[in-house]
Amino acid sequence: MGRKLRMAMIGGGKDAFIGAVHRLAFNMDGQVDLVAGALSVNPEVAVESGRSLYLDENRIYTDYKVMLEKEAAMPADKRIDFVSIVTPNFVHFEPAMLALEKGFHAVIEKPITFTLEQAKQLKQKVEETGLTLLLCHTYTGYPMVKQAKQLLKSGTLGKIRKVYVEYPQGWLSTFLEGTGQAQASWRTDPKRSGKAGSMGDIGTHAFNLAEYITGLQVVKICADLNTIVPGRMLDDDGAVLLHFNNGASGVLMATQVAAGEENNVKIRVYGEKGGIEWKQEDANTLLVKWLDKPTEVYRAGTGYLNSFASHNCRTPAGHPEGYLEAFANLYRNFAFTLQAKISKRPPKEEWLDFPSVNEGVRGMAFIDNVVASSRSDKKWIEFKIS
Repeated sequence: MGRKLRMAMIGGGKDAFIGAVHRLAFNMDGQVDLVAGALSVNPEVAVESGRSLYLDENRIYTDYKVMLEKEAAMPADKRIDFVSIVTPNFVHFEPAMLALEKGFHAVIEKPITFTLEQAKQLKQKVEETGLTLLLCHTYTGYPMVKQAKQLLKSGTLGKIRKVYVEYPQGWLSTFLEGTGQAQASWRTDPKRSGKAGSMGDIGTHAFNLAEYITGLQVVKICADLNTIVPGRMLDDDGAVLLHFNNGASGVLMATQVAAGEENNVKIRVYGEKGGIEWKQEDANTLLVKWLDKPTEVYRAGTGYLNSFASHNCRTPAGHPEGYLEAFANLYRNFAFTLQAKISKRPPKEEWLDFPSVNEGVRGMAFIDNVVASSRSDKKWIEFKIS
């Protein structure tokens, strides 16, 4: 293709946590240049943030609609290739739809939209335009998660029987939103976050990880949501029993009131012959447990990994890679795929291995179904996307 991709960012300005993470991630491989931005709803913050990132004054915007209009009118050798949307949940859908309508590819923070209906509309728009969308389910970017996925896909462990996935956090163990803390305030507000709290924020990650690694789909659920901290408007704790489309069963736990826990995402999957175990606190390690022989320890950066895992390793064995590298892997695979499409070349299978709009729709359906199940007096409900 002969050039870097040109990108604009919506949201993620000064002091925004996830915007800075995205910038670290897409800068890691030198495939992308940030050339424009509408970085805040506050005009002063938007301008100050753009200047701090050395954007051209003419491409620092205070309104994303104006930005997309003006960028679309630029010559082909100047206009952006894609938009990265790093706003709170309720400001995902409209900028994403407008970006696609203007002919721009999109990167979106999870969950993909505010409602399931919006997610389905976005999927339709992606299919209509043929554009590429990346949904930032970070944990799918870890090399050993990809190693686990390919191992299970090969059938080496036999038919999958049992899945345990958990995401414990403790940062909302107190009424933090009452102090005015920005992250807590919007994540616990149903008007900005959506109908679920912990299940919408981190439960969707656990759900996506379970379906991604196993290659299976959830078909029935039985959920119990709790609001532990007095005064909180959304759930901060919950558990879900799962039935998968191959007959396997599972358990999903997501809580933000596990005092002392940080972000120790963990998954265990068991087949007929053995199982796998991966956790973010030791992300470079994958345990493969066997019924009739000792446990094997797979390590990132080694020469025996499959092509999907090795493609996403960045350093030799023993050098720790973590969250930022996993995030960067999503951007790199998205960028390589986009560059191939622009150059009319077929992208490699390893590049295409990133979450997109289909995972986004299932994530929003997960939220709807979990909330419905928790409110229902039925033991099990069908997992519906309608």
